[in-house]
Amino acid sequence: MQPILDNHLHLDPVNGQGAAAVDDFVNAGGTHLLVLNKPSWHLVGEVDGEAGFRETFDLTVEVTERASEKLPGRAWPVLGVHPALISQLLDRGYDPEQARDLMQTGLDVAGEYVADGTALAIKSGRPHYDVDDDVWAASNAVMRHAFAVGAERDCAVQLHTESGDSFPDIAEWAADAGLPAERVVKHYSEGPIEGATASVIARKDELEAAAESGEPFLMETDFIDDPDRPGAVLGPKTVPRRVTWLREAGYDAAMERAHVETPKAIYGIDTAATLD
Repeated sequence: MQPILDNHLHLDPVNGQGAAAVDDFVNAGGTHLLVLNKPSWHLVGEVDGEAGFRETFDLTVEVTERASEKLPGRAWPVLGVHPALISQLLDRGYDPEQARDLMQTGLDVAGEYVADGTALAIKSGRPHYDVDDDVWAASNAVMRHAFAVGAERDCAVQLHTESGDSFPDIAEWAADAGLPAERVVKHYSEGPIEGATASVIARKDELEAAAESGEPFLMETDFIDDPDRPGAVLGPKTVPRRVTWLREAGYDAAMERAHVETPKAIYGIDTAATLD
């Protein structure tokens, strides 16, 4: 058995299938998962301080532990603050600076979970939709704080951002914080990118471009475990099926890169050694 990692997947123990969704991944040949907390408002409602973030993170840690029991390899939690929280907070009467401060607090809490070995990495980002300049500035400040937390806790940072294939500002800000740019992972990448490591959405054209590039990359579904939106993103079976397709097309070296070499370089995990 060879390692197959989905680098960005959500399990919702409150509204969705939770750990039961992992069965499809395993049955298709999947071995390892990075489980990201869903946005806090989906799991616990309104958050106004550390306690709300901890509740969100604890739910994710617990469902990740249950998922891990089902896997031939294991699952790790990735915890943090979804960039769209800033819009939720503005709608509730926060100003951009207050929202920034609260979101940075959430990242500090996520960093504590990394420090004690509970979580593998943190997540942050900036809105992928149009916002006012002051909201954009506050969001970038949150993301830069995530880089500082990543540097302090010696962990990778997954990002949810606008689409694109070049992120020089992100690479520069990460370096300024002491975090190597390659340890910044651009979630939902659509092929090779500059300025961060690509976590490529598991669609054929995008994956083929990443495999051809020779660059480090990861694979993901961004499965959201939402019964009300069953077709919104790719399902848990997709990454294992795409790995089979890519290996049949002769991309064995690229699959080793995506599922063994890059995870080890970015996160310090050994997907081969953690297989049963």
